[in-house]
This record gives sequence, C-alpha cells and structure tokens, in this order.
Amino acid sequence: MPRILKLVILTFFFSNLSVAQFGFSHEVGIIAGPVAFQSDYGERHDFSTNAGNTGFGIGLIHYMNFSYRADCNCYTPETYFNDHFKLRSEISYNKTNLEHFGEWVDRNSVPAAQLRGMKGSTAVTDIGMQLEFYPLSIRNFTATTGSWGPFVSLGAHYNFFSPTVTTSYNEYPGGLLNEGNVYPKYWTPSEGKDHGFSNDKGSTWSIVSSIGTRYKLTPLSDLIIDLRTQYYFSNWVDGLNPNPDLYKENKANDWNLWLNFGYIYYLD
Repeated sequence: MPRILKLVILTFFFSNLSVAQFGFSHEVGIIAGPVAFQSDYGERHDFSTNAGNTGFGIGLIHYMNFSYRADCNCYTPETYFNDHFKLRSEISYNKTNLEHFGEWVDRNSVPAAQLRGMKGSTAVTDIGMQLEFYPLSIRNFTATTGSWGPFVSLGAHYNFFSPTVTTSYNEYPGGLLNEGNVYPKYWTPSEGKDHGFSNDKGSTWSIVSSIGTRYKLTPLSDLIIDLRTQYYFSNWVDGLNPNPDLYKENKANDWNLWLNFGYIYYLD
C-alpha cells in the first residue's frame, strides 16, 4: 500500500476517534452498487457507452451525528445545524472495465477496428468527506421506525487510480507501442505524456455530490440509497486523454455516476 494512502487512512480514523471526546454520536455502515464511468472511451451521450462502461463499487462509511450524544445518552442542544446536518467520512473502491462504443466503432474500416481493439479498465480508491443536509428533522427521523430521511450532500475526496490500457488489434508488432495499431487520436502526445493513453498510476482530488434517502429500519439501524456524481480533477483516471488542444471534444475530465445501496448501524 502506498505510504501516502496509509497516512491518509490513519488520519481518517484518528480524526474520527478524537471527535468522540466532544460527545457526538457515531454511525458506521457499508455501501455497494453499480458505477457508470464517464470517460474518453466511447461516444459522448451514447446509451451503449453509458450502459457498457459500468463497473461496481464498495465502501465503508462513518457518520458524525450532531443531534445526539452517545456519552450521556441524550440529545445535544437543539440548533438548526445539529438537527439537519451530518458529516460523512468514507473509504471506498470501484473498478470498471472500459471499451469504445458508438457509431465510430460500428463502421467497417481500419480506424474502427483500432477503436474496437482498444480495451481498458480503471480501479479507484477514494477517501474523503461529505457534508449531508437533511431538510427534515434528524431527531424526528431517528425516533420513528419506518420513517424516511431524504438528504443531499457535497464534499471532496482524494483518489488513487490505476488504469490499464490494452489492444487486441495487432496488425503490426508492438501492440500499443506501434502507431499502426492505435487510433490516431490516441497516438498524439498529450499533457506531458508520449501519447494520449497511459498505464501510469496516479492520484487526484474529486468533487462529490449526491442525493438520496435513509429508511429507519430499527431504532439502531437504517437502510440507505443514494445517487452520487463524482468529478475528478484529472483526465487520466481512465488511462485515456487525447490532446485537448487538438481535440476540442475532449473538454471534460473523467467522472462517474454511482448508485449506492447500504446499511448503517448506530453505535450505542
């Protein structure tokens, strides 16, 4: 495990433990669900691309609940912030296999065959926080089994990504290192790299926002569903990045859409 990742994880857990000294209550949970990765593979706004480039993610989550104090088994002072906000910390992992879809792949030509042959994947480890806003009372939700607690959130994550780019189009020796096997758009140097593809690992920040709801299953447990969008501050997360100065359609960094289902337990 990279040294920086170990440091971030330790900071994540020790910060949560230190907050316990101030009397907040805590919740822990697990989430999982499909991830639609929006990248330089495939055609923008194409249904087959969106449906085909879909992976899976899983994560561990922790909440600081400001409305209740576990140390005294009592509510905190009733303020708007305490009754409508929670702070969510998360460590998650997702992986997606990627390929080109759309009209440019379906043609009977050498460039189309080059695109069809290019395959990839990316694995991303996230760690970060989101502030969740609940428009309805958190206290009322917590006290009522069978109730719903809708929320929206916004936060930042730090991401460690590991892409893999390969090709099955091998008309010439050398695979991706031979220009004859690569769609011209991806052979051109891009943003400091020799080509518009790369198998280099890296890290970057991302902005995360979501909308979802909780369902009060028991006094000490909830079910959760949320739909998250995540925009990375890098265009190399998927391993592809055509030169943006030459290919103006390459105007957005990589991002994903993740539908989470999960279970949350309240620490007594």
